[in-house]
Amino acid sequence: MASPAQPSSAIRFGEFELNAANGELRKAGLPLKIHPQPFRVLLLLTERAGQVVTRQELQRHIWGNNTFVDFEGGINFCVRQVRDTLGDDADKPRYIETIPRRGYRFIAPVSHTNLREHVISFPLAPAPGDPEHPSAKPATESLSSRDIHAVPSAALPALQTAWKPKLMRAAIVALFSVALLTTSAYLYLHRSPKLTEKDTVVLADFSNSTGDPVFDDALKQALTVELGQSPFLHLLPDKKTNETLRMMGHTAGDRVTPDVGREICLPTGSKALLVGAISSIGSLYVVDLTAVACSTGDILAKEQAEAVRKEDVLKALSRAASSFRAKLGESLPSVQKFDVPIQATTTSLEALQNYNMAARVGAVEGDAASMPFVERALEYDPNFAMAYAALARRYNNLDQPSLALANATKAYQLRDRVTEPEKLAISAAYFRARGDLESLDQTLEVWKANYPHQAGPHGRLCVNYGFIGQFEKALAECLEAAQLDPDDAINVANLAGTYLNLNRFEESRRTCNQSLSRKLPCPALYYLAFLRGDSAEMAEQVSSVTGIPGIEDSLLSAQSDSEAYFGRVHQARDFSRRAVDSAVRAGLPETAALWQVKAALREAEFGHVREAKQGVEEALKLAPGRDVKVLGAIALARIGETAQTRELIKQLEQSYPSNTLLKIYWLPVINAAIELREGSSSKALASLEQAAPYDLAQPSPNDTGTLYPVYLRGQAYLLARNGPAAAAEFQKVLDHPGIVANFCTGALAHLQLARAQALTGNTAQAKNSYQDFLTLWKDADPNIPLHLAAKSESARLP
Repeated sequence: MASPAQPSSAIRFGEFELNAANGELRKAGLPLKIHPQPFRVLLLLTERAGQVVTRQELQRHIWGNNTFVDFEGGINFCVRQVRDTLGDDADKPRYIETIPRRGYRFIAPVSHTNLREHVISFPLAPAPGDPEHPSAKPATESLSSRDIHAVPSAALPALQTAWKPKLMRAAIVALFSVALLTTSAYLYLHRSPKLTEKDTVVLADFSNSTGDPVFDDALKQALTVELGQSPFLHLLPDKKTNETLRMMGHTAGDRVTPDVGREICLPTGSKALLVGAISSIGSLYVVDLTAVACSTGDILAKEQAEAVRKEDVLKALSRAASSFRAKLGESLPSVQKFDVPIQATTTSLEALQNYNMAARVGAVEGDAASMPFVERALEYDPNFAMAYAALARRYNNLDQPSLALANATKAYQLRDRVTEPEKLAISAAYFRARGDLESLDQTLEVWKANYPHQAGPHGRLCVNYGFIGQFEKALAECLEAAQLDPDDAINVANLAGTYLNLNRFEESRRTCNQSLSRKLPCPALYYLAFLRGDSAEMAEQVSSVTGIPGIEDSLLSAQSDSEAYFGRVHQARDFSRRAVDSAVRAGLPETAALWQVKAALREAEFGHVREAKQGVEEALKLAPGRDVKVLGAIALARIGETAQTRELIKQLEQSYPSNTLLKIYWLPVINAAIELREGSSSKALASLEQAAPYDLAQPSPNDTGTLYPVYLRGQAYLLARNGPAAAAEFQKVLDHPGIVANFCTGALAHLQLARAQALTGNTAQAKNSYQDFLTLWKDADPNIPLHLAAKSESARLP
C-alpha cells in the first residue's frame, strides 16, 4: 500500500507566493519569470527569513562543489535578479537586506500555506467480463492520497495486478529518462567548447532581405553591443577590420559580406565568422545568427528568433544573441551575469544606424566629421546614453572640455540602463571629463579585470599616467593597448608620445614609422622633427593636415609654439590666428579659445603685457571654458593682474571641485605665479610643494609639458638669490626636451640658467648659457623685452 504523500506548502510574503514544488513565483496570482538559480536563492532566504544567510552558504546551496564557477559574480547576479523581480531596492530594502561582508537576510514577514494535496489517478477494478467487451471503456476517476485508504481491501489486489505492468513500464521509462538526462548533463558539462577566450571572431554585416534599409547598419551595431558585453567573445575591432580590408584591396568601411568575412579570417588569425540575417514573411520578421569555423567552414552554432512587428526586432535579436553566446562556449553564469538586452542601450533602430555610421566615418575622417551622425542618433533617441558618451569622448579629443563634461554627465545619469562594458565606458568618460583621476583609475582597473582582451582601459590608463608624469607606468599600459589593438591610431600615437616623454626618441620614431606603414597618423612625428631641427619635415606635417577639420587647427597651433620658441613672435601670432580661424570654421569655439589663450600666455612670458591681457580677454569672450580659464589665469598672474587671476581661481574651484589636475598641479602653479609677481619667493616655493611630485607631468590642456612647477621654482630661487638651487631647476627643464618640446619655457630655461650661473659667480658657464639662448633667438623679432634684457645682461658679464 502506498504511503500518503506529505503535504507541501507555499511561502507567502506581501503579494508574492513561492511554490517550491514546481519552482514557481507568483505575484497577485500571476506567474513571474525568474531563472532557476535566483529562484533557489530566494527560496533559501525565505525559508530562513530573519536569519543571515552567508555568501558561502549560498555558494554551496546553488553550485555545491563546482570549482569552475565565478561564485562571486554568480551570487551578485542571482541577488540582483531576485531584487529586480520583486521590485526591491538594495539601498532601501523591503525584502532582502545586505549584511556587509557577510551575506543577506530576508526581512519581510512570511507565512506558509498548505497546497492542495497532490492528486494521483488509479483505475477502479475492472468489472467481470469487461475484457471480453471491447465496446466497454474502462472507468477511471481521480483519487487523492487520502482516498486510497477508502478502497475496499478486496479491491486492492486487483488494483495492484492491473497496475503492476504499467508501473513497471513507467519505472523503466523513468530510469531510462534519468540515465539519458544524466548522460546529457555530463556530455554538456564536459563538452569541447566551440570557441575559447583566446579566439578572435569576425562579425559580418547583416544580410537584409526585408527591403527596409534601416536594418543594414542598425542590426550589426545592436549585435556588436549584445556580444560586446561578453568577457568570453573577442570580436575583431572595426579598425582591424578596416585595415585588413585595405590590405585586401577594398576600401575601409566596405560591407563585410560572408565571402569578404572569410577572407578577413585568415590574415587576422580569427577562429570564427559570425553572420547575421534578417528576412520577413508578411508582417513576421525572422532573425538568423550563424557561426562558421574560419578554417573548415563547419557550422559552429545557429540561432533563430522571430518578431511579429518591426518594433520587436531588437528584442528578438537580444534573445537570439544570449542563446548564441552559450552555444559558442560561454558559461551560463557568464551569460547570465552579462546579459542586458540591447533595448536598454536604445530602442531605436534609426539611432543605432546613425551611431554605427558615426563609427564608420570617424575611422576614416576623424572625430569632427563623425559628430553630426552621433547628434542625429540622439535626435532619434534622447535617452541614448552611449551616444552622449561618444560625444563626450569626441569633445575631449577636440579640446572642448565644457561640452565634453555636459555630454558625459548626461550619459552618466543614464548609465543604469546599459550593458556592463557600456557602463564602464560611460563612467570612464564621465570621470575623465570631471578630471577625477582617482575614480577614473578605479573604473579602468575594473574594466581591465572584467574584459582583459579590450585595449580601451589600457589606453586610457596610459594617458592618465602621462597626465601626472609617471611615464614608465604609462609606457607599460601603452604597450599593452598597442598589442591588444595595434590598428587603433590613438593607441599608437600614445605609445610614440610616451617614448618621446621618456627621451627615447629612436623608439618613438620607429613606432611612428610602423604606424605610417599602416597608414595611421602619428602626431609625435612633428615634435620629433622639431627636436632634431628639421623645419622641412615640420612644414610637411602641417601641410599634410590642411583642410581636415579638428586636426588642422592643432598642428597650426603647434607651429605657432615652434615659431615662438625661436623668438619669431610675428610668425607665431600668424599661425595662432590661423589655428583659431580653423577651429571656428570646424565649429569648435572652445578649441579656438584655447589656441587664443595659449598665444596670450606666450606673450606674457615674453613681457608683452598689453598683448597678453588682450589675448586672455578675447579667449574668455570666445569660450570661457575650464582650460581657457586655467591658462588665462597663469597669463594674467604673470603680468600682475592679480585680482582677475583670483576671480578665475574662484570660478575654477567652484566649478571643478573634484578635478585632480587642478588641485595637484594647476592651482599651485597659478598661486606661485601670483606670489612671484608680488615678490614673495618663500610663498611661491610653499605653493609649489604640492606640485613637486608631479614636476614632470604633462597635464591637459597643453599638448606638451610646460614644466611650469620646475620653471617657476627656479625663478623663486632666483628671487631668493639662491643661484645653485635655481640652476638645478632650470637644468631639469633642459634635461627633459621630450616633455617640454616646443613650449616656450624650454627656450627660456637657457636664459634663466645663465642668470642663475651668473648669480653664483660662474661667469664662464653663464656666458655659454647666454650664448645658447641668443643663438636660439638669432632670428628673433626686434624689441622683445626679454630678448633685449638677455643681450644687455650678457654684455655686462666680465
